[in-house]
Amino acid sequence: MAKPAKKSEKSAKSGEQIVAQNRAASYNYHILEKHEAGLVLHGTEVKALREGKANIRDAYVDFKPGSAWLVNAHIAQYLPGGPWNHEPLGSRKLLLHKREIDKLSGRSESKGLTVIPLKIYFRNGIAKVEIALAQGKKSWDRRQDERTKEARREVEQSMYRNRRR
Repeated sequence: MAKPAKKSEKSAKSGEQIVAQNRAASYNYHILEKHEAGLVLHGTEVKALREGKANIRDAYVDFKPGSAWLVNAHIAQYLPGGPWNHEPLGSRKLLLHKREIDKLSGRSESKGLTVIPLKIYFRNGIAKVEIALAQGKKSWDRRQDERTKEARREVEQSMYRNRRR
């Protein structure tokens, strides 16, 4: 009897397969809270996601009464899908508890915050989206973040060089 193929430790622990990440989010926004939401997908969208063909850079979450929608997320068409293909930029419903929807929609409307997706991934075969309540950074915030990163990098490099001597 053949042994099953070994998975890496990280994927074996969490069972996650990351499809798309919004790397610019931490550069453009202050991330305040993170939430996990399910994603309602139709037909060929799942197969396209499994191929890793998604882009959430310009996406955001829109709230309608009693529901949350992922807007402007691009999931490329699945080529063998033929006439049953999906709309690449269509809105997709997010699965959240009503309490979470009310909380996020209230905070995003009252304080000028926004809700953005950070990553799309599969956990145990189910599509999930990590969304975040975020506040936009000003240009001086970005410059300050760059300065602190550069200072931290220089300190780490000098400590590394001193240890090597």
